[in-house]
Amino acid sequence: MAFDLDGTLYPNYRLYVRLTPLLLRHWRLMIAFGRARNHIRREQEESPSSFRDDFYGYQARLTADRLNAPPEQIRESLERLVYKGFVPHFLKIKTFPHVSEMLAELKAAGLKLGLMSDFRPEEKLKNLGIADGWDAILCSEKTGALKPALRPFVRLSEELGCPPEQILYVGNSYRYDVLGAARAGMKTALIAGAGRQKKAFPAANFTFRNYRQLCDFVLH
Repeated sequence: MAFDLDGTLYPNYRLYVRLTPLLLRHWRLMIAFGRARNHIRREQEESPSSFRDDFYGYQARLTADRLNAPPEQIRESLERLVYKGFVPHFLKIKTFPHVSEMLAELKAAGLKLGLMSDFRPEEKLKNLGIADGWDAILCSEKTGALKPALRPFVRLSEELGCPPEQILYVGNSYRYDVLGAARAGMKTALIAGAGRQKKAFPAANFTFRNYRQLCDFVLH
C-alpha cells in the first residue's frame, strides 16, 4: 500500500495559509516555477515513459528561461525557498485525523507501506510526526519525472518489491495520483471531500472521506 503526501495525508490549505507571505514575496519565481512544471508534464503526456536524468537542472533551466535569469541562480533559489524553505512550516501542520493510527494498524497487519510525493518528503514526514514505519519513501522528481508519468509509479513498485497490481495507491489528485497509478497497473483510492461524487472518478477503485473509512476498507 502506498500514499501521496501533499493534500493526501494533511490538508493542503494549512500549508498554503502559512506560505502566503513567501508566495507573495517571490510571486514571479513561483509563477515561472509552476509553468515550468506544467511544461514538463506536457512533455510527459507526449512521451509517458520519458524521464530526465538531470531533472532539477532541467526544471531550473525552464524556470530561468521564463525569468531571463541564470539557471544556477534559479536552481539555488528553488532549493532554498521551495525544497528547503517549505519544510519548517510542517512543524505546525497537523495530518488529517486518524492518519497515524491508520498507518500503525496497516503496519501491524503486515502490509508494506510506501510513500511517493512530487516534492522531497523525508523532512516533511519527520515534522508531521509520521516518519517511522515506511518500507519505501520516494520523491518522484528523483526518478526524473513528475506524476502522472509512468516512471515514478514503476520505481515505487520496485522499491516496495511488489508487483503494481498488488499495490493500492492513495492520493488526493484524480489526474496525478489516480490516473498515474492506474496507468501503472495499481489499484487506487481517492480522498474525496463532500460534493465529490464517485461517478466523477471512474478510475478510482475506492473513494473515502476519512482515514478510519480507508483503514476499514483495506483491513476488512
